[in-house]
Amino acid sequence: MVVVGGCGEPRSGSLGPAPTAATSTPPTPPVIAPEPPPTGPSPEAPRPTETSTPPAPTAQPSRTVTVELWYVRDGRIVPTRRTRPATLATSRLALAELAAGPTAAEASAGLATLVPTGVEVTRIAEATAVLGAVPTTGGPAAVRLREAQVVWTLTQFPTVRRVRFGTATSVDRTDYADLLPPIVVTTPAIGVRIASPVTVAGTADVFEATVSVRVLDGSGREIATTFSTASCGTGCRGDYRVSLVYRLDREQAGTVEVYEVSPADGSRTKLVAVPVRLAASR
Repeated sequence: MVVVGGCGEPRSGSLGPAPTAATSTPPTPPVIAPEPPPTGPSPEAPRPTETSTPPAPTAQPSRTVTVELWYVRDGRIVPTRRTRPATLATSRLALAELAAGPTAAEASAGLATLVPTGVEVTRIAEATAVLGAVPTTGGPAAVRLREAQVVWTLTQFPTVRRVRFGTATSVDRTDYADLLPPIVVTTPAIGVRIASPVTVAGTADVFEATVSVRVLDGSGREIATTFSTASCGTGCRGDYRVSLVYRLDREQAGTVEVYEVSPADGSRTKLVAVPVRLAASR
């Protein structure tokens, strides 16, 4: 069997251009318009951080101690005071001050010392301060005054009630009470600055226990006067304390006088003069 293929009429025509790969074009970013500036007040520029400086440490006041010292005047013992940096060895400090002697103001008022350098407390036991024997220079009267200075100075401290020199029997203030003057002024001390009202205190053995006091200015003019009654008198020693008010235009040197009014003629007797500095007072 013969198969005859028939040939049809040929077709002709254009198939168009050949397809090409699509070119990828990146998208154009949208244009964003700038925001308008804010219409409110401009914000403050940041401030620099402040450095905090810690306050300087406050200086602590130095601790001090005031000791009573007994010096010699006219064959009797009389008190004055010193303020020094605080120490635990107060007895050593007091004896060192006794040996150092009076200040210029105290020396002008007649005070002196018989206690030499090197007198020290070796121990304190059962309220008794033990020292070596004091020097015997000057004779018995000077030795007794020297011992009285030490005894009356050391027994101001609460841990000391009696004093023993070397191997001798211990003694206390009563053993030297006869070396006190009739009037003792414990305050004010020589050379201190005082202000009105001024307190004057001490002990006295005077007629009918009456103690008279007055304040004099730099020219010797009396600017205040009063009297007080001691706790004992006419043969026994008692305490006294009195306050005086004065008026003064300017600060100046002055004197506090404490005395007994003589029952015989009214004169000032047994007088103790304490030079001081008077603060102005109106």
